[in-house]
Amino acid sequence: MRILYQLLAVLFMVLQGVAGQHFFPRPDDPCVLQNGLCFPGICRRPYYWIGTCRNGGSCCVKGWRH
Repeated sequence: MRILYQLLAVLFMVLQGVAGQHFFPRPDDPCVLQNGLCFPGICRRPYYWIGTCRNGGSCCVKGWRH
């Protein structure tokens, strides 16, 4: 019985650590948040420019922009 309490204490500590973690991290890149892709230089068809990437490239999205 004594080991059961120790196992419960360890399980509780492990679950506390997991509770603060994000399972689906949010991307930090604003281009990715807009469903875009980073390309060096300019966007070529069928991609259209929607902004600038962090590395200085073009943030492009496929299709027409509405």
